[in-house]
Amino acid sequence: MNARMDCRLFTMLMAAFFVLYASGAAIDNWQTKLANDITGCSVPDNLKAFAKKELLPLCTNTVFVREVKLQNSKGVSLDEIKKIDKAWIDAEDELPIHVEKLGNACAKEIKSIVAKHTVIIEAFVMDNQGAVVGENNMTSDYWQGDEAKWQNSYNNAKGGIDVGKAKLDSSANVVLQQVSLPIVAQDGSVIGAVTYGIAVDRL
Repeated sequence: MNARMDCRLFTMLMAAFFVLYASGAAIDNWQTKLANDITGCSVPDNLKAFAKKELLPLCTNTVFVREVKLQNSKGVSLDEIKKIDKAWIDAEDELPIHVEKLGNACAKEIKSIVAKHTVIIEAFVMDNQGAVVGENNMTSDYWQGDEAKWQNSYNNAKGGIDVGKAKLDSSANVVLQQVSLPIVAQDGSVIGAVTYGIAVDRL
């Protein structure tokens, strides 16, 4: 009886080990792929170095992954997302959804990251349809699914990278360049995306 139980326990431990090993390998593969993609971008070396060192590890941030999975699981239709987007854009006053996206767990994690990195001015996480999950500053729209930043980084759940052109942000009075990357779950699946607005003159 004890031997049988010991065998079962050993089997369970080995199965757990292989799951963890496979998950670690999947994440390592993503880190390598995205690092190579960044290396191939036509952007300054200091931005490449910052993206590799500071931004790539955030692709698997546990809070981002958890909150994106939660939003994805709600199964909101694209039509409904677009209705929310229109209300978001047309609003003259702050809406409850604005408050939620600026104050939820994902937003708090973003704000914590921004506080540690003064070169990150803005950041927002998106789900598998391009809808905002959380952000530190109010975006002009709720749905990002029609923009390259989400399309290229989510990339039909295949993942990728998108680097926008450097632009002057008059509200922050800095030159910002957006870097967008996938949000990758522990099993290596791409579940969403995240965009960072980097103050390139501070690098």
